[in-house]
Amino acid sequence: MQNKNTMWKDTLSLFAITLVAGGLLGLVYQVTKEPIALAKYNKKQEAYKAVYADAASFEENSDLSSAVASAEEALANAGITGVYISEALEARDASGETIGYVMNFGSNEGYGGAVDLSCGIAKDGTLTGLSVLSMSETAGLGAKCTEEAFQAQFAGIKADSIAYTKTGRSADNEIDAIGGATITTTAVTKAVNGALAFIHANGELSK
Repeated sequence: MQNKNTMWKDTLSLFAITLVAGGLLGLVYQVTKEPIALAKYNKKQEAYKAVYADAASFEENSDLSSAVASAEEALANAGITGVYISEALEARDASGETIGYVMNFGSNEGYGGAVDLSCGIAKDGTLTGLSVLSMSETAGLGAKCTEEAFQAQFAGIKADSIAYTKTGRSADNEIDAIGGATITTTAVTKAVNGALAFIHANGELSK
């Protein structure tokens, strides 16, 4: 009987401890949930600011969000494979007016795998900036896609699609390829073309 009573006491004690611990975890979650969400929001705003400096904020649009969910399939149907769209937001000025779009997107066809990017696209279709967020390309070759000299080429281009050249830019929609890294250059260019195609299909551009 003594052993049985001890077992019940131990069980009740363990249950009480678990209940209290669960309650404390729930309380901590509720207290920290908003600050964590705010920190993530601010970090995202800063990242997008790097590719769309003229915008004051970046906000969700339900139609764009719905389009993102089926973007990979839609792009594949348009002949753009290996490209994914992770997020698309409206870029707004200080008055709240939409002046363009920002996106997180990328290609699965880099030399080392996925190349994650972000870009800004103004309402007239002009690229406002490009940033490589993460990649696993070869050091000294494909990894040069993270250098400002490569990324800066995209800003200011207004075209339905972008091409790369190995012999020096001669057209408004061209960028110079990374020497010895054609696969990386192709992956980035293809991803940007996917982003442009997505916005042309789902955004409100004024050409």
